[in-house]
Amino acid sequence: MKKIIATLLVLVMVLGLVACGGGGDTDSDAALTVGVVQLVEHVALDAATQGFQDALNAEMGEGAVNIKVQNAQGDTNTCATIVNSFVSEGVDLIMANATPALQAAVAATVDIPILGTSVTEYGVALGIEGFDGLVGGNVSGTSDLAPLDQQAAMLVEIFPDAQNIGLLYCSSEANSQYQIDVVKAELEALGKTCATYAFSDSNDLAAVATTAVENSDVIYVPTDNTVAANTGIIDNIARPAQVPVIAGEEGICGGCGVATLSISYYDLGYQTGVMAAQILKGEADIAEMEIAYAPQFTKKYNADIAAELGVEIPADYIVIE
Repeated sequence: MKKIIATLLVLVMVLGLVACGGGGDTDSDAALTVGVVQLVEHVALDAATQGFQDALNAEMGEGAVNIKVQNAQGDTNTCATIVNSFVSEGVDLIMANATPALQAAVAATVDIPILGTSVTEYGVALGIEGFDGLVGGNVSGTSDLAPLDQQAAMLVEIFPDAQNIGLLYCSSEANSQYQIDVVKAELEALGKTCATYAFSDSNDLAAVATTAVENSDVIYVPTDNTVAANTGIIDNIARPAQVPVIAGEEGICGGCGVATLSISYYDLGYQTGVMAAQILKGEADIAEMEIAYAPQFTKKYNADIAAELGVEIPADYIVIE
């Protein structure tokens, strides 16, 4: 009996040593954790998040990064709640998809690296005077800013006889205001008369859109998350009234627009994922990473709406699939 007990004790000790060794190996191979906070579900932001995840897995290896994706369902307060939970967990990096998500992340931590995407103008979003392309500190990312002067020129190219242009946007999105200001100046320089129509959220979008449509030959909507999540509201008002919409990005154009000069949000998210991998691998210092911009822009159009409204689209535009 003593020999049996002694043998069992030896086995227990051996198993204990093996268990400790296994635990050490698991810790050394443990996946990094990245928290993704996305403002709302719509085509553009969804594509950016998917591109980000694909890039991280390609650059770091499948399973090397635990990617936690949380959606705020359009609520800025929920963005803050999500980000604070990521900070409490001690994630290794935060990806903030859209301006309110970025603002919430920046308010929550100065230590964890933060990469934004689908953010139009970082200087406006973060209140940086004289922004030169480098945020510094623990923040960098990618911008979805398309050439606004070219968007204005595109509107005039397709609708040369249109005189009254309605600029429809969400007043609670700082980057939407920025785009509207630039496009308005460009259109006025091209001889157009512009009126702005600002709504505060989706609750008053229909009323404001109705007023805009009643007083405009063409509607312009910028890259705007509230618009992107509610294109059906605008389409149900503008299309029956035979008033065309020029959109700031492809997802919006696919829902309610005639044409757009747009980027690929998937590619933008992928670019952000590559930046994240460089940071996580220690190959780049986020404090020295300048904001990256989409490398190319494409003229696209919505074939169904263009045909229904009888809009003639130039030959160099590509159909939105």
